[in-house]
Amino acid sequence: MIYLDHSATTKPDSSVMKTFIQANERYYANPASLHQMGTEANTLLMKAREQIAQILKTEPEHIIFTSGGTESNNFAIKGLARANQHRGKHILISAIEHPSVIESARHLTNEGFELEFIDVDKNGSVKLSDLQSKIRKDTVLVSIMHVNNEMGAIQPILEMAKIIRANSRAFFHVDAVQSFGKLPVQFQGDNGPDALTISGHKINGLKGTGLLAFSKRIKIQPILHGGGQELGYRSGTVAVPQNVALAKAMRLAVEQMAENTPKFEKWREDLHAFFNKFYHVHVISNNGGAPHIISCSVRGLKGEVVVNALQSEGFIVSTSSACSSKDSSISHVIEALQIEESFEKGVIRISLGNGLTNSDIEQFKVVFAKMMKQLKGETIQL
Repeated sequence: MIYLDHSATTKPDSSVMKTFIQANERYYANPASLHQMGTEANTLLMKAREQIAQILKTEPEHIIFTSGGTESNNFAIKGLARANQHRGKHILISAIEHPSVIESARHLTNEGFELEFIDVDKNGSVKLSDLQSKIRKDTVLVSIMHVNNEMGAIQPILEMAKIIRANSRAFFHVDAVQSFGKLPVQFQGDNGPDALTISGHKINGLKGTGLLAFSKRIKIQPILHGGGQELGYRSGTVAVPQNVALAKAMRLAVEQMAENTPKFEKWREDLHAFFNKFYHVHVISNNGGAPHIISCSVRGLKGEVVVNALQSEGFIVSTSSACSSKDSSISHVIEALQIEESFEKGVIRISLGNGLTNSDIEQFKVVFAKMMKQLKGETIQL
């Protein structure tokens, strides 16, 4: 099987696994314990936090380890809004956010918060004019993802930050789950976001690892209470081996980005040109988006049919999002893009990652063309 679903999850890198196993074997003590083994485990944890802080250009005490992207997004949305509601109770998010952001923000409406959605254009880019018109003095939080997980649109983070700073005292949270390791992701001081979400299993790390990072010390309310671990923000015995493995995965992702980006961009452009040859295929992603996500739709088919047809020929892709792939309804992202109705249900996502070759991409095109001939009676010249 050729795996083309790296935006859903990735295979852990062998060196990340080695780091995790070694840490489990030697540093298994509770880092909160006062004895020597606990101190050694805590020292290792501190080193991991420092390494991540250096990558993100922030301070170690501004890194909070979590179980992954969903928890980090819940923590950011609920924690920042609740702790700072004296500034206002208005929340802005884009219309194409991940469900963990949308549902967290919707949950807060039960507590008296007001939620508004920012529109996107046909390419999935946030309309800066709509952000400008909707942000208010009582906006407490703006949350916008860096790269969309379904079709790869890259959002203009720094431009949005300028609008937010100039018109409100709102905190700016960015879900960087799909961008870290694929695009430069660092804090920009007062010119960028206040908080970032990162997930380990999207960058050849381990499932169940992630973090929420801050650019500076800000007021946030915990959503897990207990012994006060993670600087008081996230109670529970800290998983030292997992977090050390996350630091390793992040270092590798940054190192590999320079090599991967040109390859991914070439393959993305090649696949876009290939898909555009078909009358019955609508290309959703574009060459200005993230290099690793290619999204298209087949007219009059369901995405599941295309996924199964490709799988039978040895290629693993997904429908628009793994987080909602078992839901037969049309993706909220596709609805926001307002694509032609005949293409709404036939969306598939190809996402690139480590280990792929030119041969894999060429073979995928052969298989896809064969499928189109069988299912839609359409033939092209390869």
